[in-house]
Amino acid sequence: MRRIIAVAVSAGLAVAALTGCTSLPADCTPDGDASRAVSVTGDFGVKPVVTFDKGLTVSETQRTVVINGSGDAIESGQTIKMHYSLFNGTTGELIEASPYAPGQEVSYPVDTAATQFVGLSKALTCSQVGTRVVGVIPNPEGFGDQASAAGLGATDVLVFVIDVQGLVPKPLTEPSGTPVEPTEGFPTVEFVDGNPTVTFPDGPVPTEYGIATLIQGEGDVVPDGATVVVNYEGVNWNTGKVFDSSFDRGEPSTFGTGQVIAGFRDALVGQKIGSRVIVIIPSELGYGEAGNGDSIGGTDTIVFVVDILGLG
Repeated sequence: MRRIIAVAVSAGLAVAALTGCTSLPADCTPDGDASRAVSVTGDFGVKPVVTFDKGLTVSETQRTVVINGSGDAIESGQTIKMHYSLFNGTTGELIEASPYAPGQEVSYPVDTAATQFVGLSKALTCSQVGTRVVGVIPNPEGFGDQASAAGLGATDVLVFVIDVQGLVPKPLTEPSGTPVEPTEGFPTVEFVDGNPTVTFPDGPVPTEYGIATLIQGEGDVVPDGATVVVNYEGVNWNTGKVFDSSFDRGEPSTFGTGQVIAGFRDALVGQKIGSRVIVIIPSELGYGEAGNGDSIGGTDTIVFVVDILGLG
């Protein structure tokens, strides 16, 4: 996820050829002089050429459709996959852009009731998958008092050009797929009342990385850099003690594959949604020589049982 969009999530054709937002429901964000003043050329899904005169001003978010999509409608409460280019409408400068490459779409939760950064959601609703839309967003409907954290001025206007690539399916509540026979030498996992119990085999603690599939899912493959929704339990093989568990907390966790230790990341990337895996992580792919508090020593091997439930 790109830098400024990450801040937003955590906080919560030439002009003549633009196709306006016509015959839309009353709650759709209208276009206006500022959004119509943004010229966008190029094919959908390819990084566009965007031009406009700096110094754009708006009091409320405006949206103008550049390319009409024909896919599923976007509604508040859904998460979309998108490519985007983001500009400072006040200075005219490009702030950042997504890679515009297959499998590297950015996920964004659409929420028109959000108290922060609602402008992007207002620009997205009433669109369909396959749409390219321009959103011009004033700071009160953008980063607000978080503008400085995003490297913006307190009154800077944002200009988004967004290609809506698809919708992110809602996460599963549990793994879904085909059970796989246990792998010899791996710990066994038993679930009772929805919580795992990990039992270690006799013998020395392994010091090499290993992963085994317990349930083979049938969903999309997790790409590197994705945001994932998982349930997991971490156990220290050396001590036999659980050191972290979303199962115990009663709800899945959501994070990027780049936000976790290398061994956990490698257990997620390339797996299919719906899978349950067990991964053995030696120290060098885990917390290293420093360990992690009192629960993981610098040479300890750790094990995670992971249910991969969806993309965030």
